[in-house]
Amino acid sequence: MTAPASQPIKAALWMMGAVFGFSSMAVAGRQLSLGLDTFEIMTYRSLIGIVTVTGLALVTGRVGEIQARALPLHFGRNIAHFAGQNLWLFALTLIPLAQLFALEFSYPILVALGAAIFLGERLTPTRVVTAIVGFAGILIVARPFEAGGLSLGILAAMACAVGFAGSALFTKKLTRTSGVTITQIMFWLSAMQLVFGLICSGIDGDIAWMTWAQFPWVCVISLAGLAAHFSLTTALSLAPASIVTPVDFLRLPLIAVIGMALYNEPLELAVFVGAAIIFGANYANILSESRRSKAT
Repeated sequence: MTAPASQPIKAALWMMGAVFGFSSMAVAGRQLSLGLDTFEIMTYRSLIGIVTVTGLALVTGRVGEIQARALPLHFGRNIAHFAGQNLWLFALTLIPLAQLFALEFSYPILVALGAAIFLGERLTPTRVVTAIVGFAGILIVARPFEAGGLSLGILAAMACAVGFAGSALFTKKLTRTSGVTITQIMFWLSAMQLVFGLICSGIDGDIAWMTWAQFPWVCVISLAGLAAHFSLTTALSLAPASIVTPVDFLRLPLIAVIGMALYNEPLELAVFVGAAIIFGANYANILSESRRSKAT
C-alpha cells in the first residue's frame, strides 16, 4: 500500500495555527495569573475543555469512542501533563516568555531518552549525542553559573519540560493501545485534570470564582490549547516531523516580540543561541529517526 503523499504547504499552514495557539495561551495565562492561581486556571480550563470535546464528539458522531479504556495509562498521562502545565503557568509569571519557550523546546530530547528507558526503544548513538548537545543548549538558556544562579522560574520551566515529556511518553503508549482514539484521549485529558484541579485548588478550602472579565481569557487558554494540539496533530499527518518541526520553532521569535511589546521584556541573545542549539539537537534526532524508519 502506497503511503499518502506529503503536503508540506498545508502542514506548514496548520503549524502556524499551532504557533499562534501556543502563543495565545501564554498571553492568556499571564492575564489570568493576576487573579487566579495555576490550579484554578487548570480547573476552569478543563471544565471548558470537557464541554468542547463532548460537544464536538456529539456533533461528529464520535461520542461512542469515549470509553473507560486503558484508564491507568490515561491517569499517568494526565498526572504528568497536569504537573507540567501547572509548572508552565507558574514559570510564565516569573521569567521572560522567550526563555520559557526555549526551555520548553527541550522536552522532545527527554522523550527520546525516556522512550529508550521506559518503552524499550533502542538508545542509539544519535540519541545520546543529541541529548548531550541539547543539554548544552539548556545550560546556555538557563545560565545557572551566572551571579543569579538558577531562579525558581527557570527551575519550574525546566521541570515543566520533564512533565510534558512524561505526558508524551504515556501518549505514545496510549496510541499503541487497541481501542484508544484521539477523542478518548482528549476527553480524559479534560475530565481527569478537572478533578485534579478541583482537589489542588480546593485543598485550602478557598477556590476563587472566575469573574466575567476573566471568562474570555479562560476560553482563550482552553480553546487555544485544544486548537494548537489539533493543528499540530493535523500537520504531522500531512508531512513528516522533519518538515513540521522547523515551523514550530517560529514560536520563539514570535513570543519574544510579544513579550517585548506587551511586557517590556528584553531580547536576549543567549536565549536565541541556546534555543537554536536545542532545536538543532531535536532536528538531528528527527532526521536520524526518519532515516532509520525508512531503512527498516
